Amino acid sequence: MNHRMGGRKFSLPSDQRQALLKSLVRALFVYQTIQTTETRAKDVRKIAEKMITGARVDNLHNRRTARKYLNDETLVRHLFVEIAPEFKATPGGYTRMVKIGPRRGDAAPMVQLSLCTEREFGLPQMPEKTGR
Repeated sequence: MNHRMGGRKFSLPSDQRQALLKSLVRALFVYQTIQTTETRAKDVRKIAEKMITGARVDNLHNRRTARKYLNDETLVRHLFVEIAPEFKATPGGYTRMVKIGPRRGDAAPMVQLSLCTEREFGLPQMPEKTGR
């Protein structure tokens, strides 16, 4: 029994699985939106949100951590200079998954994973308390 072994394997060896997730995270940061299967998007979302949370504080340790995963200095700069400042005031939930239906061929559930910008959040304002 594999107790406490979390995460999806995608029927891939570990190195191929890591390469798949890294490339999907890179594509998400470059294009702001990607289409992939629902299970892959759930794993990519977890990684991307942790990277954005780290990038909100611009220091050497966070840059090295992002560099280790992204393998591209220009993409790391893009993450820290353009993407992360949009989410400064947001406590979390930087991505949005929208179901787009089954994939033709194998009927795998497909989703569109995209980054939510600050203007897309549309956070509801709290009503002011009346003197009760």
